Amino acid sequence: MTDDNFIKCNNINYAIYKIGNWKNNYKINIIGTSNEIPVTNPTKEHVLKNMEQIRLSEFNISGKQVNGMLGLAIQLNPSLNNENIDDLIKIEQEEFDLISKEIADLDLKNDEDIIFIDSEEFLIYKLEFEGHSLSSKPANDFTKKHHMDEIKRLKNISGN
Repeated sequence: MTDDNFIKCNNINYAIYKIGNWKNNYKINIIGTSNEIPVTNPTKEHVLKNMEQIRLSEFNISGKQVNGMLGLAIQLNPSLNNENIDDLIKIEQEEFDLISKEIADLDLKNDEDIIFIDSEEFLIYKLEFEGHSLSSKPANDFTKKHHMDEIKRLKNISGN
């Protein structure tokens, strides 16, 4: 349920996060390198499915097939190119296991709770299908600013 002012926490059309820190440090898992922590069940499920889908993709790096999480990490962070690919494959699996447990253990809002759209406590993304893919669009000014800051951070990491 939603109206112009709030979103019910069971609404699958929104991804809602808080800004925070993961318990573990991640250098490969792109979910774990973000400071966006899911706060609703639909967001948690969305993040878990995204990780699974990213990992299903394959990249050929240094003559080895690696999953999409590692492939994207190397593209976003070129310093990883200097590390042994077998070590990176092992680290990616360890990070996946750790973040999966962290996500499973999150203290989430109740499905019946509401969050106000203009909140500056939560990052709120409207999920929309565009053709065959799902896109997330910032739903308030607080989220737009954070989203732009995150894009700048990723550009700095990648050297672009």
